Amino acid sequence: MIGARARRIEDPVLLRGAGRFAADTSHAGELHMRVVRSPVAHGRLVSVDVSAAMLLDGVVAAWSYADIAELPAIAFRLTPRDELLPYRQPVLARRVVRYVGEPVAVVFATSAYLAEDAAELVEVDIDVLPARVDADLEPLTWVDAEQATWAAGTGQELPEQDSEATCFVEEYGDVDAAFADAGQLVAAGTHRVFDMDARIGRHTGVPMECRGLVARFDAADQQLVVDGAAKVPFWNREAIAAIAGLPPHQVLVRETHVGGGFGPRGELYPEDVLVTIAAMRLRRPVKWIEDRQEHLVATNHSRGQHHRLRALVRVEDGWIEALDADFVLDQGAYVRTHGATVASLTASMLPGPYVIPHFRATAHVRLTHKTPAGTYRSPGRYEGTFARERLVDKIARELHLDPAELRRTNFIPAAQMPYERPIQAMGTHLVHDSGDYALLLDKVAARYDFAGIRAQVEKRRAAGELVGFGFGFFVEKSGIGPFEGARVSVDGTGKVTISCGASSVGQGVDTVLAQVVAERLQIPHDSIRVVRGRTDQFEYGRGAFATRLAVMAGSAAMHAANALAEKAIRVGAHHFKVSTEEVEIRDGAVAIVDEPSRTLTFGEVARLLEPVGAGEMKEDPGLSADGWFRSDHMTYPYGLHAALVSVDRGTGDLAIERFIVGYDVGRALNPTLVEGQIAGGVAQGIGGAVYEEFLYGEDGTPQCTTFMDYLIPTVREVPDVETLVTEDTPSPINPLGVKGAGEGGTTAVAAAIASAVDDALRIPDSIVAVPIRPDVVRRLVKSISVS
Repeated sequence: MIGARARRIEDPVLLRGAGRFAADTSHAGELHMRVVRSPVAHGRLVSVDVSAAMLLDGVVAAWSYADIAELPAIAFRLTPRDELLPYRQPVLARRVVRYVGEPVAVVFATSAYLAEDAAELVEVDIDVLPARVDADLEPLTWVDAEQATWAAGTGQELPEQDSEATCFVEEYGDVDAAFADAGQLVAAGTHRVFDMDARIGRHTGVPMECRGLVARFDAADQQLVVDGAAKVPFWNREAIAAIAGLPPHQVLVRETHVGGGFGPRGELYPEDVLVTIAAMRLRRPVKWIEDRQEHLVATNHSRGQHHRLRALVRVEDGWIEALDADFVLDQGAYVRTHGATVASLTASMLPGPYVIPHFRATAHVRLTHKTPAGTYRSPGRYEGTFARERLVDKIARELHLDPAELRRTNFIPAAQMPYERPIQAMGTHLVHDSGDYALLLDKVAARYDFAGIRAQVEKRRAAGELVGFGFGFFVEKSGIGPFEGARVSVDGTGKVTISCGASSVGQGVDTVLAQVVAERLQIPHDSIRVVRGRTDQFEYGRGAFATRLAVMAGSAAMHAANALAEKAIRVGAHHFKVSTEEVEIRDGAVAIVDEPSRTLTFGEVARLLEPVGAGEMKEDPGLSADGWFRSDHMTYPYGLHAALVSVDRGTGDLAIERFIVGYDVGRALNPTLVEGQIAGGVAQGIGGAVYEEFLYGEDGTPQCTTFMDYLIPTVREVPDVETLVTEDTPSPINPLGVKGAGEGGTTAVAAAIASAVDDALRIPDSIVAVPIRPDVVRRLVKSISVS
């Protein structure tokens, strides 16, 4: 079953329309929450008056900051840094509003329509202040006089804050010494210094289903029940319990079906806290479903980086001796649950597949009056890969070197794997666990005939077309620990159930876990039931992020299945009065090796393990077993993206004619799912490379609040993705040899498309920013015509 193109076991329920999403969860007597949001990007919050809203029939409650002042800011889930603590977002705006869409009040009514009407009656008085929308500006003091007055009046200490929330460095080697020698080397003609300025526009994940949550307090069980969580339900349970003043066992978080995640969905937001606190206080079920306009201004944005790179390069072969990188991340108005994760991953993963003996990345996390930013599929790597691969293409062009050969020169050699960089990524030591980058490049170039594509490009260019071919190489990360667990159990009828702390945002985790267990138990994978995403069904879970579940939950499920098989073999050996060496698992049963007709089904074994029988065999009752997998390192899958792009001279529009992905995942547990993840990732990468960008006016007003303004690619703009999935370098740090596949479809899309457009235009440094806008392309095309 492992490696089989098995059908997803999640799909029958969804195809029959029987799925249950957050909006499908309803309770008698429920209240609907509506959020009143700031209409300005920056201002002093003079007053919030909810009295008119409370006069409306059906409105049960309305809150401003004064009503929830005791609630703490939401804690960091990942990459916490002490200096970031003052920049966390209050659940409702306190004295100052910092972005359009910031919650300033909430109303609760007996219907969603009434709640919306009531929200319009809330009077908010704001003294507008200048907005800061350019993260490249020099940092300034972020705390204003109103906040200082509030702090003094409440006796709370207000630490000195700056619009640069943090600045940190990841480095190894000796960059300063390398560049100190650069003048002499350049004068000798052996080296050159190359600079690159690259920008990645602000965009984010746009799932089909917006955020939503339903909470109720069960008085009989004395339990707060929360439906609609995604991604990290166990962490959210702990955070909600802490905020609500409940022990964690009194908070039950249940993951419903999820219409897409991609990073932004599932984190704990202020709205989630308000829903759960309201259910506790009002003792009625409370429901909140986000609309699309809210999603575009309130859910985490991402990307938004400006890179300045400087490289010392050997002229003879393009060997990159040193790289000094400095980048600014536009964090938006607050630092949410991700802490410094995106900046950390950008800095640590910037070298990609290349050796680069001397490296330094300086990360500046700066605040602006925009929607707060967080993670989005391949966070930090999409941005860093674009900047780095643009630099590599520039080096190749100016040194007249073949782009593929230049990369081969700089690749970490396969013979040096595992390859350690003396820096950290997400709190783990960065060790490339396995890889043969040159081999993958060879395989993809041969499979898709890169030489033939280039020949066709030149032929079409000679005929007057603007067409180009380019590619980018990348290294991903996956499988972050520190743990994941699973339990495999069999009831008296023989039904197998997997329970675990994993979560699903649509990636097919149920199918993969079932395949892993089915392999060991030799049963059909679609006969297995998978229970996950419920905090009452398993003790611990880390969640669905960082492409971790195939590695972590898959390995845990494998250990649990092995333990269950060993227990079944012991019981079978006892029953047949033979040694365990004479018994094996065969076709979902325990069988004697030399007498295949003598078998015990798993159901029969389970019935033998009723408490009395289990005691006689000195076994714990029930046919079940737990498995745990722990890891303090990540795995590092890798790949390349290539694009064939034509440019319309009149409109500046790009047509992506072909898109090719080569990706080594160590071991593909289900190749169909891997290919599906890659295709979806490519579509999102194309969005950020060509179409999607959150733009703001000078006063901080968002200009992309509907799909008329925020353009996402459709099937017309996304070509069929040609995919080569390889398994040449299994990971040595987990028993399955697997590396994650969820984010690699996105990572190098912008780099590859920019490389192809550069090749079409053949103007040095023409494409150094994404999205690649038609007006920019038209201007470049015009410059070609004039010249």
